[in-house]
Amino acid sequence: MGTGSISVVILLVLVGGDTALSGGGEWQLLQKSIGIVGMHMQLLQNDRIVIYDRTDFGLSNLSLPNNRCRHNQREMVVTIDCTAHSVEYDVVSNTFRPLFVQTDVWCSSGSVSPNGTLVQTGGFNDGDRAVRTFSPCSPNATCDWIEFPGQLSVRRWYATNQKLPDGGQIVIGGRRQFNYEFYPNNDLLATQHIHSLPFLVQTNDIGAENNLYPFVFLNVDGNLFIFANNKSILFNYAKNVVVKTYPDIPNGDPRCYPSTGSAVMLPLKMLQDNNSYVEAEVLVCGGAPKNSFKYARAGRFFGALNTCGRIKITDPNPKWVMETMPKGRVMSDMIMLPNGNVLIINGAGSGTAGWGYARDPILNPFLYKTDNPIGSRFEVQNPTTIPRMYHSTAILVRDGRVIVAGSNPNKYYNFTNVLFSTDLSVEAFSPSYLEPAFNHLRPRIMSQFQDQLIYGQMLRVQFQVEAMLAQDLVYVTMLAPPFNTHSFSMNQRLLVLEKINVTKVFGASTYEIEVTTPKSPILAPPGFYIIFVVHQQIPSEGIWVQIL
Repeated sequence: MGTGSISVVILLVLVGGDTALSGGGEWQLLQKSIGIVGMHMQLLQNDRIVIYDRTDFGLSNLSLPNNRCRHNQREMVVTIDCTAHSVEYDVVSNTFRPLFVQTDVWCSSGSVSPNGTLVQTGGFNDGDRAVRTFSPCSPNATCDWIEFPGQLSVRRWYATNQKLPDGGQIVIGGRRQFNYEFYPNNDLLATQHIHSLPFLVQTNDIGAENNLYPFVFLNVDGNLFIFANNKSILFNYAKNVVVKTYPDIPNGDPRCYPSTGSAVMLPLKMLQDNNSYVEAEVLVCGGAPKNSFKYARAGRFFGALNTCGRIKITDPNPKWVMETMPKGRVMSDMIMLPNGNVLIINGAGSGTAGWGYARDPILNPFLYKTDNPIGSRFEVQNPTTIPRMYHSTAILVRDGRVIVAGSNPNKYYNFTNVLFSTDLSVEAFSPSYLEPAFNHLRPRIMSQFQDQLIYGQMLRVQFQVEAMLAQDLVYVTMLAPPFNTHSFSMNQRLLVLEKINVTKVFGASTYEIEVTTPKSPILAPPGFYIIFVVHQQIPSEGIWVQIL
């Protein structure tokens, strides 16, 4: 946290659920403007975030360097555009530079390949079947987007991507696409590259859809948990077979775009009574009641859903357990924190996603304490002053802060005479675990991991901590940074590594913890992760590792 940080402490009482009266956390404005709306974000292993916005809203507020311009006769607003619609933001230096994207990336999807390259898929108009890649480069280099037109089999707009154990990704759904495909498609002999998924037909609401950007997670058995609208299945993507149909989430209200709740897979950890098995839970929060999209378009804004559903997707007879948030939320992001808790941030209190279809911005994040007893899991955090409405984003970075950007509830870059202006700023929310009062509990990792990790290896992590170590309350987590857009963080995954032993190395404050890396790419698809040491819920700064 910089010296310019301002601590805001406000006591709030919110009706509608379990509430903590005192907030926590600190907000800091990092950039007043990066020139574009942060509609999509992905953190890469060089501590830089690739951020981009749609190209068909006319000129942005950031010029391209060296008099470079986009010349695109298919563009819908301006065919010659000398402004940027993507940036690379450097977390460490708090600086950014413009990037050049040629085709429209509006409402696209993506994931990071095992070598650290961002693979971005689809979009709108001339970009709906394009694949684009961005490979991180050294500080003095000027890497940029590389585009591959027509690489997708069909148009992908509002689709979801999930990394697979073989290092590829599956691209699921999109507007009027009730199917999936793989990228890269390594089966050159296949006669059919598109695979039908009737589940997306079954969850499609005429006029609202409510199954766009479906929530997809790789389960610990290698199948995919897919949630769309108010239904969910366990899906064998290799055989195109539904393995299990889960109960509908209670009350039947939709949770996916444009009703736009959010979801996370809760931390994966070994069961104490059987270290060869991991159970998996999914948490779905917020959204909008049935027919909200139709009524929002007519100027009536229903209150957002204030419920969360939690389900153990590995149980033989799974059931939803419902919880109540302090307040209803729509278009919120759910961010896994290094200690296993969930930050629910951004969004509105009524309406749905879409242009001008939401009201009542929610300025206070909620902290969801995963391991607390039900009824005592939510804590209201200190508020921002900036509404983060439609097309806002949030992403965790290595030092434990959550970077927040975006909000463009208007058509075009409109800053005046509108209810909620277009926002080009970048903020950081520092959860309460970063407060100086916890410095004595905060671990500092001493180890450096230069080589690639392998599955199932023993890993020794040396760290320092000032306070007397509580050995039962120290653990190591491993986070896959997600691709974030439209309130869903694709490929977000947090693993609690199996702990073998903790020993004092030398002196009064240096320790070594022995852990085992995930045993299979099903648990942790190959690629880059951030490792944290957590002591009494206080995480260290993370370090990057690659597992292959």
